[in-house]
Amino acid sequence: MAKHSALPREKNQEVRPASAKRVLRTVRGLAAKAEPSPLDALIHERIRLGIVSALAVNDAMSFSDLKKLLDTTDGNLSVHARKLEEAEYITCTKSFKGRVPKTEYRLAAQGRRALERYLTHMEALIRAMRDR
Repeated sequence: MAKHSALPREKNQEVRPASAKRVLRTVRGLAAKAEPSPLDALIHERIRLGIVSALAVNDAMSFSDLKKLLDTTDGNLSVHARKLEEAEYITCTKSFKGRVPKTEYRLAAQGRRALERYLTHMEALIRAMRDR
């Protein structure tokens, strides 16, 4: 039988049994054990993970292709791509096709290694939770 708090609750407030607290502690513990290094916050963000993932399966992608794929704005994509470029996870090549500027991105070796570490970390978390 689950213990319930003696404190009064607001109407519609979620009741969290003691087992839920144990699960949260377990997840946090597994995350810490999954890999010695912390999750790479640089590529954990949705748009940046999308950029790195898309470039991992394509040799190169243009700015407009990435923008369309990730359903984001010019400014948002530009800021996230710049962060990845500064970390040397991706490379950016700017050129012109006639008078039209073309920006092309490629995944750098360091970015591929970072994505592999990230995926290994996430896979370890998933395995650990499924094995419980």
